[in-house]
Amino acid sequence: MHKAAATLGARSSDELYRRAMTHWPSPSDITGTTEPETALTRVSDHPGFARPVDRMRYFDLVSELPDDILVKVDRAAMAVSLESRAPYLHPDVVDFAWRIPPNQQVRNGEGKWLLRQVLFRYVPRTLIERPKMGFGVPIADWLRGELRDWAAELLAPDRLKREGYLAPAPIERAWNDHQRGRADNSHLLWGVLMFQAWLAEQ
Repeated sequence: MHKAAATLGARSSDELYRRAMTHWPSPSDITGTTEPETALTRVSDHPGFARPVDRMRYFDLVSELPDDILVKVDRAAMAVSLESRAPYLHPDVVDFAWRIPPNQQVRNGEGKWLLRQVLFRYVPRTLIERPKMGFGVPIADWLRGELRDWAAELLAPDRLKREGYLAPAPIERAWNDHQRGRADNSHLLWGVLMFQAWLAEQ
């Protein structure tokens, strides 16, 4: 829901995508500096796709996949000596996917329509037509419980001010609102905490 709320003021489909993918709506609020350009903000690099959904697919390919999803999978797998594979990212498969007509991508509100038709030949429908099941961890609860003291120490305003990398005020507001149950700010705070934990080890 917080992702949906963050997209409400978007003035274009590209801005909607950026708002949906970022942790802090305005990263400069906590860094005090201008955010470096990325594949998402460097407009000169954007291919001229007419459909917003195609631009979002492109952004996923050059940003979300290599910078988030795939790196997490790789680190988790390598940590336990597993070799993971991403067969849908084989160049031939990606090339084919880009050439699939829009009416075979989504039909009657159903996404991944063509892939589903193939799967129906080999896999029981009960394994396909069911709600998506995530495997997130309860960070929101942990930050109010077992990890509260650890997080509070890393996010202490005096500490942030002394280190000089992050602005204490917006982080303190996000922390207090989270602790008081006004908002689930775990998605905002976790990235800051990872930076702070890394900094503490340097």
